[in-house]
Amino acid sequence: MNPTDVLVIGSGLAGLSAALRLAPHRKVRLVTKHELLEGASAYAQGGIAAVLDDADSLENHVRDTHVAGAGLCHDDAVRFVVERGRAAIQWLVDQGVPFTREAGGAEELHLHREGGHSHRRIVHAADATGNAVQRTLVERVRAHPNIEILEWHLAIDLVTTRKLGLPGERCLGAYVLDLKAGRVRTLPAAATILASGGAGKVYLYTTNPDTATGDGIAMGWRAGSPVANMEFIQFHPTCLYHPHAKSFLISEAVRGEGGLLKLPGGERFMPWHDERAELAPRDVVARAIDFEMKKRGLDCVYLDISHRGEAFVKSHFPNIHAKCLQFGIDIAREPIPVVPAAHYTCGGLQVDLAGRTRVGGLYALGEVACTGLHGANRLASNSLLECLVFSEAATADILAAPAAAVPALPAWDESRVTDADEEVVIAHNWDELRRSMWSYVGIVRTNKRLERAMHRIQLLQAEIEEFYSNFRVSNDLIELRNLVVTAELIVRSALARKESRGLHFSADWPGTLAGAADTVLDPRAPPA
Repeated sequence: MNPTDVLVIGSGLAGLSAALRLAPHRKVRLVTKHELLEGASAYAQGGIAAVLDDADSLENHVRDTHVAGAGLCHDDAVRFVVERGRAAIQWLVDQGVPFTREAGGAEELHLHREGGHSHRRIVHAADATGNAVQRTLVERVRAHPNIEILEWHLAIDLVTTRKLGLPGERCLGAYVLDLKAGRVRTLPAAATILASGGAGKVYLYTTNPDTATGDGIAMGWRAGSPVANMEFIQFHPTCLYHPHAKSFLISEAVRGEGGLLKLPGGERFMPWHDERAELAPRDVVARAIDFEMKKRGLDCVYLDISHRGEAFVKSHFPNIHAKCLQFGIDIAREPIPVVPAAHYTCGGLQVDLAGRTRVGGLYALGEVACTGLHGANRLASNSLLECLVFSEAATADILAAPAAAVPALPAWDESRVTDADEEVVIAHNWDELRRSMWSYVGIVRTNKRLERAMHRIQLLQAEIEEFYSNFRVSNDLIELRNLVVTAELIVRSALARKESRGLHFSADWPGTLAGAADTVLDPRAPPA
């Protein structure tokens, strides 16, 4: 295809907001592996954290973020994001996002409070904020003449000067698989933005959609970008436990509005684990639930908001109420069975405050990136704010320079591959990888478990690379190849951290070191 000014890979909040900010000045090609609305951003229930209440302050939000991040947050990144919170929310309001207002028709936005936050500062659209934001921005993206949309296109790999044997280290675009036509397209671009989300599907149980397969992290790593803090995987403490519910999470805001975690007999247990009880950060709550389930042999615990009354529950959590009713659970009258599930990747491709990776012309935004904001544990509802702030920063950086010339790129070479003869190999590897990660690299880790996981990952990598080298690419093969790379990065990072901090809890290293340091892996570094 013809070169474009900016190639955006991913259609979550980071990708859509970047495309909209660029479109008045540049030609944008937006690639997404499914439809525009399918992604983790659309599933976000809680909302977006920003200081809008006079009783709150920027310093409060900064402090809450640092506390949740267990000493590993970069203060410059935290302040960069928090200080731009109000403007980010206003930009969404200007786009037409229907945020919930205070009762009585007031102009003020209604603010939730969530775990880890000292004040009410969560701007929301009922309990389906992500969906409301995404629908609004998708409508604007589809209407913009400078944005070319390629749905059902899965990025395979980035094209770089290094891979082409050219001088320098710059990204020149990407190869993508047209999933409907079954052919590979070459997409040259002066600048490329990776906004493809996280890697929750590397675990057997996750709140993430099926699209969260670590594509951007793996592609950026193969292109030469270092990654940071990949060991910090946030497990959402309250995912609906039901045999027919597929990864439906129960929002942090339920606990923020008075929801209580209970054992099957109705007894609360969070006060035994932390003085903040149900309002403790996610890592604390997830570990507490994991501890109680293992200690007592439970399949789940229970989250009870029924004491707030039917009118309150239906008005504050209409979508959660309706969804649970589909499974025979009336949350206005009975507790919700919940379990922890993999939720958010705090680490990712290492970027600066403009979203730039080490590879020239390559940016990373949202969950695919490690900006320094989240540290060792993401504070609830900081993620969508990060998407907005860094998409503005990255687009400003792109627009500050003239679009670079792009050389002619070679077409995808399929001359030495054939159609796969046994797709079942891919399915088996998918299952083995996700089960190994769940069993050995979960909420509580040990060196032995991590070493077992690494052994299995290395065996799987050899099989997958052999398959990739000999057969035509497919959706499942591309995603599996990316997942196994992401899994290796998670385990390597976990093995390198000789302490317990935030989301990484090691039974072999239960103490926390006095000095906090990032775990950085460099693809250009020689093997240890």
